[in-house]
Order: sequence, then C-alpha cells, then structure tokens
Amino acid sequence: MSDQAKLRKMIEILILLSGNLRYKIPEIAEKFNISERTVYRYIETFKEAGFVFNKRNGYIQIDKSSSSFKEISELLHFSEEEAYILSKAIHSIDDNNVIKNNLIKKLYSLYDFDRVAKIIVKKEHSENIHQIINAIKNKQQVILCNYQSAHSAQVRDRLVEPFDFTINYIDIWCYEPESGENKLFKTARITKVKITGNEWEFEEKHIAGHLDAFRISSSEKIPIRMLLTLRARNLLTEEYPLTESFIEPAKKDKYLFDGWVCSYDGIGRFVLGLPGDVEVLSPVGFKTFLNEKTKTKIF
Repeated sequence: MSDQAKLRKMIEILILLSGNLRYKIPEIAEKFNISERTVYRYIETFKEAGFVFNKRNGYIQIDKSSSSFKEISELLHFSEEEAYILSKAIHSIDDNNVIKNNLIKKLYSLYDFDRVAKIIVKKEHSENIHQIINAIKNKQQVILCNYQSAHSAQVRDRLVEPFDFTINYIDIWCYEPESGENKLFKTARITKVKITGNEWEFEEKHIAGHLDAFRISSSEKIPIRMLLTLRARNLLTEEYPLTESFIEPAKKDKYLFDGWVCSYDGIGRFVLGLPGDVEVLSPVGFKTFLNEKTKTKIF
C-alpha cells in the first residue's frame, strides 16, 4: 500500500471512529479490507497523537469530550453556515472554469460526513447510510427492508440498485428493476438495508433526476415566474434557501422569482399560503393548478 493510500485509510478510520456508532476491531478490519493487526497499529498511532478512546464490551470509539477530538473536528468539518457560504462562492465562478469543478469535489468530500453526522441521529439510520454507501462503491443491489412509501401507502421490501445520494443524504437515487424506473427513496423511511451480494444489472439505465428547491424530484424541469412581495421573498428564502438563486429585485417593493421546479406540489403549497403576496406570471398550467386547489379563480 502506498503512503498516500495508507494515510487516506487512516483518516477514513479516524472519521469512522468519531461518529455515533461503536465498532469492534474485526468489523473495522472487514470494512477497510485490512488486517486486525493493522487496525490495532493505526489506533496506537491515534493514541500517540493524543486521541482518547472509549472501549466497552469489545466496541471502540473516540472520546468526543477530549480536546484532541475537538481540534480535529474544527479542522476537518465545516459548519452548515461555512459550507453554505463557501458553496455559494464556488458556484459563482464561471461554469467554464476547470478549477471550479475540482473545488466543488473537494468541498463535498470534506463535508459529506459532517452532513451525515448532523442529519442522521438514530443508530439504524446511520448504519443504513453506511450500507448504501458501500453498496454504491461495490455496485451491488440492495433490499430496502420495510420501506414506507408515501405514494402507495404501503410498507414492503424494495429491491433496488442505489447509485447516488442527494447532497444532504436525505434521499437516494435508485433504479428499481420491478418498476423499471429511477426513483428517489427517503433514507429515513428505510427500516433496514440488506446487501444482496448481487452486482448491478441495469447500470446503463441509472439516471438521476432533478431535485428542486422545494425538495420535490422528477425527470423534468418546469419553468416558473412569479412576483413576490418583500414578505413573500423573505419567507420563501428562509424556508427554502436554495430559491435565493432564482430571485432578483423587480419593480418597487417587488421581487421576481424566475426559476424551475419539478412539480407544482411543493411551490404550490407555499403560494397557496400567501395568495395576496404572490402574483403568478407563468405558466398557465400553474395558475390552473392553484385555482383548482382553491376551487376559485384567484390566480
């Protein structure tokens, strides 16, 4: 193993042991495809660097109350505000700039785990995320056990080929052989992830759809134009921060929303809550959708 690969593996183990779960030495060795002796050697190196470990019933985890843990957390992880500001700065760079894509990859690789740690609180959710990450790396099919579907109102197992997460790990894109469709599954609705051991069969059909600022997904983008009052503009960006990039000042005390959505459902709920503060300009289909919801011709 090269020095670079060794260092990368050590950092990955360090981050793993700083999470919410405890692991046994054999489990760590299996996860990273190294010997138990190597794991012990790495842990001794971490201890020499000042890290304190808690060990109970054979399970090991970094003591998060130690000063060393706080120092490395500050070095490796961005706060949500830091990540948001840095992300906005990077995305303001011209799309043709090659360095931009490299910066984006580095940013996401640095704070991916931080997002998992903040969003996934329950042990079973965290383990499910790790299982799916490994399945994607190994290109394996999995079973989402007792998945709770909001669309069909059913709770059942779903055989899928997971291939991509949304940026905050709340959803995962999967190809479902049964339906022959790419679908977005919510990680919080998965009871357990079972690795089948079978390789992907439909990789050529893996196509991630779009996820709009209202957290609705689909394969299409629907353009939307609206005039907002200052109140509507503030409430919209506070509840859905990603809409900020679609909004710019228009005429006096008005703001133009010129963007896209995947469905009328998400943006529709917001507009219906503020009928006097939003003027829908287009499309006609969105106006019809809103009028049907209210049973009156308001928009």
